[in-house]
Amino acid sequence: MFFRFLLALLVATGFAVQAAHSQTLSLKPFKDDLFAYPAALSTGDNGAYTVLDYHEMRDINQRDEVPEKRVRAQYTDPGVRKVQQDLMLKTDAGDVRHVAVGRTEGASIIVLYLHGQGGSRKQGVDDFTFGGNFNRIKNLMAQNGGLYLSPDFPDFGDKGAAQVAALIDHYAQQSPGAKIFVACGSMGGMICWKLAARKDTGGRINGLLLLGSLWDDSFLTSPAFKRRVPVFFGQGSHDVVFPVEKQEAFFRSILAKKSYPTRFVRFETGTHGTPIRMVDWRGTLNWMLTKTP
Repeated sequence: MFFRFLLALLVATGFAVQAAHSQTLSLKPFKDDLFAYPAALSTGDNGAYTVLDYHEMRDINQRDEVPEKRVRAQYTDPGVRKVQQDLMLKTDAGDVRHVAVGRTEGASIIVLYLHGQGGSRKQGVDDFTFGGNFNRIKNLMAQNGGLYLSPDFPDFGDKGAAQVAALIDHYAQQSPGAKIFVACGSMGGMICWKLAARKDTGGRINGLLLLGSLWDDSFLTSPAFKRRVPVFFGQGSHDVVFPVEKQEAFFRSILAKKSYPTRFVRFETGTHGTPIRMVDWRGTLNWMLTKTP
């Protein structure tokens, strides 16, 4: 009887451990009411495509104390700076200066933001620009045992991609259980697609967020695509840098591949920088966490 009881206990414990490991991480709320999406004007593709009612007067002028320069205080919690570090990582690809927010070891989730043309690591940790949305992702990572990284890189070509890949490799080793997501603003998308195409990062990352960014048909043959890594697109309908119609066409080419996990949010009347200001980090990452390979 004792051995039967012991066996049953071990089996039950095994199932409990397995269930615990299979539970999907879900980020806890942080100022969700303030960062909620505006009303949807339309949806399509079984919810994968959404058009949102964006208005500059409401979403910039009413939200910011100084439009596009300083958001109103209620949108931020600057206390997160206590777990923010400006660091340098020496790698074979070169020295990578970056800002790290949260747990640099044993993180549950890692999110990187890659800036666009003329940007730097400082853009991705600015608490007050872009409607406080970078402060939100910093707090979401810090409060959920995660790590947020905003690096510098020398270019949007192979050298830049190699340095970002080395940064990812380093922190993945420090947090082997973490899911890794890369968000790319504007030209930073070139790095996103290069990471997807690499054998190392393409086999390691768990999601891509393209924010006012570009397309790359070679993604459809990449290691990341073959693993069905979820992809999110946010685009302003009045983006004059990367036309929304071309990004929508690329999104649909991905969606057509056996219901690939991808979403597209179109901010109606929004411009080039709108998706960085408006993306719902928590909602998007929580969706991706349920789709990660």
